[in-house]
Amino acid sequence: MRNLIVIEGTNASGKSGLGVALASRFGGEVVSADSRQVFRGLDLGSGKITLDEMRGVPHHLLDVCEPGCFFSMADYQRLAYAAVEDILDRGKLPFLVGGTGLYVDSVADGYLLSDRAPDLEYRAELEKLTTPELYSLLQKTLPGWEVDKNNRNRVMRVLEKHHDGDLEKTGREPRYRVLRLGVTWDRETLKKRIDERLDRRFEEGMLREVKGLMDSGVSREFLDGLGLEYRFITRYLTGEIPDFDDMKEQLSLAIKRFARRQMTWFRRHRDVIWLDMGADPVRQGEEAVRAFLKNAPGGQDIG
Repeated sequence: MRNLIVIEGTNASGKSGLGVALASRFGGEVVSADSRQVFRGLDLGSGKITLDEMRGVPHHLLDVCEPGCFFSMADYQRLAYAAVEDILDRGKLPFLVGGTGLYVDSVADGYLLSDRAPDLEYRAELEKLTTPELYSLLQKTLPGWEVDKNNRNRVMRVLEKHHDGDLEKTGREPRYRVLRLGVTWDRETLKKRIDERLDRRFEEGMLREVKGLMDSGVSREFLDGLGLEYRFITRYLTGEIPDFDDMKEQLSLAIKRFARRQMTWFRRHRDVIWLDMGADPVRQGEEAVRAFLKNAPGGQDIG
């Protein structure tokens, strides 16, 4: 089994910057594990890393899908496996970096998903339905199935997996030897970082980004289904939330609740090495990666 470094953490935790710093030290490349950053044009709202912030480190699985299109975990896993294998085949070290727990685990833990090609005709039929219609179809197809009825992507994913006969995970088959590095802060510091980042992104034009997506024909239902920034800003721009400050406060609270859910997910894994972000996380991460590689079968020390 070849080596894969995972850097996982909450929103506004600094995992993207840490991924760049460590990848640059080990001649590595980054594979993004974020369910919204796969879409083109979703930049500020998704916290997508910029070219300047990449500092020359190649990044994969950003901007691989048009906004408004359906993109499943199976789609992500297939592309991520291809990216990781390509990086390894070129003698580089892959860093899987992100905050979407299912995306991270689908690769790091090797979820066994259906290897059949998606039924594009069925997917096209689902795309014609509104989100309430999709949820109604789900309730008729799978009565009692629990899912956020406003999350269009998630509802479609369940319907498609049911259609493909792949609703239940059939097990796991890890492909890689994995080192997991965790990134977070104490609760009060993280809240402050979330608010500071939110202010900065509004200043940089996050409202214009969402309005531009709407003006280009991206549906309100798709944006609402993305959650967080895209959901609340869309509701503000359409008048559902008339006051900007009220919208911003609701959004801030929603991001903080989401960060808590992220931490609950990541702490399920007992093998995560949690870095002290208030000290020197780059040094800590570098030491952990070097020890991990040195203890690999055959022993190695990249970088």
